[in-house]
Amino acid sequence: MDHSEIEPLFTRGDGAFVFARWGRPMAPVVFGVQEETLSVVKGAIEAVSNLAGLEVVETDPELGSNFMWFFFSEWDELPEVPGLDGLVPDLVPLVARLKAADANQYRVFRFDEAEAIKCCFVFLRMDQHLSDVPAETLALSQVVQSVLLWSDVAFRDRSPLAVAGDVTVLRPEIGALIRAAYDPVLPGASMDKTHALRLAARVGVAQ
Repeated sequence: MDHSEIEPLFTRGDGAFVFARWGRPMAPVVFGVQEETLSVVKGAIEAVSNLAGLEVVETDPELGSNFMWFFFSEWDELPEVPGLDGLVPDLVPLVARLKAADANQYRVFRFDEAEAIKCCFVFLRMDQHLSDVPAETLALSQVVQSVLLWSDVAFRDRSPLAVAGDVTVLRPEIGALIRAAYDPVLPGASMDKTHALRLAARVGVAQ
């Protein structure tokens, strides 16, 4: 991938370039699934975090858990989760917008003083469409879309995943970009489009 392919992945619909990666280890917790699905989610988190060189821990010292997954049937269930409205600003209006859009997934990021990711909430309303997606595919897709602050339109036309035989895998160029994005020499966040050039210079090495 060269910079002309990388830059759009972090250029939002309003034209702003915004890049951010995790600035601390992930401390995940998953709500609303059975044990077999929980193990699938944990496996996807481990696979992507290993690719990025990002540590996964039991507890975040500031937040307890900083990578929270919620599986549910209806958006109206979210405001009923104790304390969630204190973690997600304007939760009730957000739920109203998501209901109006008939959305089945949404991610909320929070950032530290350096604008790196410090927390991510993954909301999955298990409608018929998501229920038909294999658990491994759904989990991997969500982790990939949570490990970096991609553009809101980055994967609108093409998934970050691909099918190899009977197995769903991360597209190699996206895997190489994730690995490059976590080069310790690079900053944890950038709003400068030239950051795409720095990423491109490292993608070739990562591949």
